[in-house]
Amino acid sequence: MSDFLLELLCEEIPARMQDKASADLARLFAEETAKAGLAIQAEQVWATPRRLALIARGLPAATAAVAEETKGPKTSAPDQAIDGFLRKTGLTRDQLVERDGTYFAVVERPGRATAQVLAEAISAIIRAFPWPKSMRWGAASIDSGSLRWVRPLSGIVALLGDDVVPFEIAGIASGAATVGHRFHHPGIVTIGNADDYAAKLRACHVIIDPEERRQIIRDRAAALAADVGLSVVPDEGLVVENAGLTEWPVPLLGDFDPAYLDVPREVIQLTMRTNQKYFALTRGHDGPLAPNFICVANIDASDGGASIAAGNRKVLAARLSDARFFWEQDLKIPLADQAKRLDQIVFHEKLGTIADKVERVAVLARSLAQQGIVDASPDQVEQAARLAKADLVTGMVGEFPELQGVMGGHIARAQGVSGPVADAIRDHYGTPEAAVSVAVALADKLDILKQFFAIDERPTGSKDPFALRRAAIQSVAIILRGLRFDLGQFVPRDVIDFIIDRWMVQSRSAGGRPDLIAAVVAESNDGDLLRLNQRMEALASFIGTDDGANLLTGYRRAANILKKEGWDSVDSSLSYQPQPEEAALLTALERAEPEAERAIAAEDFAGAMAALAKLRAPIDAFFDKVTVNDADPAKRAARLGMLARVRNAVHRVADFSRIEG
Repeated sequence: MSDFLLELLCEEIPARMQDKASADLARLFAEETAKAGLAIQAEQVWATPRRLALIARGLPAATAAVAEETKGPKTSAPDQAIDGFLRKTGLTRDQLVERDGTYFAVVERPGRATAQVLAEAISAIIRAFPWPKSMRWGAASIDSGSLRWVRPLSGIVALLGDDVVPFEIAGIASGAATVGHRFHHPGIVTIGNADDYAAKLRACHVIIDPEERRQIIRDRAAALAADVGLSVVPDEGLVVENAGLTEWPVPLLGDFDPAYLDVPREVIQLTMRTNQKYFALTRGHDGPLAPNFICVANIDASDGGASIAAGNRKVLAARLSDARFFWEQDLKIPLADQAKRLDQIVFHEKLGTIADKVERVAVLARSLAQQGIVDASPDQVEQAARLAKADLVTGMVGEFPELQGVMGGHIARAQGVSGPVADAIRDHYGTPEAAVSVAVALADKLDILKQFFAIDERPTGSKDPFALRRAAIQSVAIILRGLRFDLGQFVPRDVIDFIIDRWMVQSRSAGGRPDLIAAVVAESNDGDLLRLNQRMEALASFIGTDDGANLLTGYRRAANILKKEGWDSVDSSLSYQPQPEEAALLTALERAEPEAERAIAAEDFAGAMAALAKLRAPIDAFFDKVTVNDADPAKRAARLGMLARVRNAVHRVADFSRIEG
């Protein structure tokens, strides 16, 4: 058994592509080797900015011989058909295998040298590699059939044991030579085999394992911050990105002029993160932003990184200076005046401008407050709604679109707008909890859903260009915090159904019971999500009891009989002397039906379940002692009518047929 090492050396691979590239390399290698019948015990993959690497363990010297079987014609087929099969397979008739009246061609394919299989497999992988973006380079690039790679491919290491697996692709021959770190060790490094690969590269300032590079960044950044009494703002995405930009990560502590701290914190953090890939620091875990940063160098500098940190400080100062300019300019214009420019931005060609949307949201948000659905001042709610989108025309949001809403909140507060209104402007894109914010956020989402459904721009498959699924999920989250109202006041039924469907999907993904939501929704045209949720919770509690489980069993038995018989009538009048169990079930129904109705009317859903629970014992006894499909038509009709009453009584609370398990 031997181990195989593959390294594909190239110019810098974008950090965002590296994890997927590693996964794709592992997948393609497994597919190609399996296709060739080459067994592998284990494989590992890694990525750095300049290389993709793979080690496959436990490869045999050659693939095993295999028998390939091809089904042919029936033995009774005309000679012409059999002769055609023989020509196709290259066999004679006496070489065919007869089985169950059919001819089969069985051809023994000899094993192949593993090195030959690998050479073909790697060539196929390189040519078929699914980079999100790729390029051609050099003189060969004029040919549309030339090799494409994410960045120019410059070297291939392919070693099976201690031997090179020889092949060439696009003029690049495989070998045992790679290079070390671009600055610390740019010269040739000769690899002996898979076992010394990582160690030799580490000696040349290259750490091939991305998780190890990430942990170095996490640990060293935390230590540098702690040394000066600060904490790193957690940002795993930035950890991954910096690890994808460096082969030898060296975190360094830097600082910037504290005067820039008068710019909103989010702006500073986004400036550092987006433009410079710096980590922000705070005084304590939840304290204010500190005038410091941590950058990640790709070299061990002779001066300990002082010059690098100083250079990064100058670059950041220029960025922060630009940010402060935008902030100061935006503060000069009242947010209400900025809002007047929203009629210059098209929201959607069929739905008008952002100003048109703002008007709709303002009316809807005020209505939510006026009706007492949200316990907030209607005037504050309307003011927040009319200012919520104003920051879309500011310089800061033009520079950092991610800050829409956030910047509006900061500007509003700085210009003297009341706290609840400023918070609502800041938070209306999410799922806030403060009353004014809730009214604006919910109105914004309901308007999005209503308007796009009205022009038939609904999500299809995986496509949801207007984020309607997210709007529906966020609406559910807001409403279920305690808003009692019928959605039908504000949106059509198809929008309500879409929102409920998203509620069910979200419940499933969170490990909940979407079947219980379906059960309470099926027998109700209710648009009050909070009330539906209360019914669902009562149903969940009930089904979890012995009474609930047994009633569900009895219901299913009754429903199956009714479905089989195609029976809908609830006439259970008796023209004969009933059995005791029939009489007991009728008595129980006479008591349970009105009791459940009263509980439902009072929105006492637990009480309605308790009323239905009283049917459990009579139903069990009925099925034990009574023959439903009696030969006497009168008895059969009455007994089916009783079961229909049971089914309908249960359906007044929920459609038990939709409950799984």
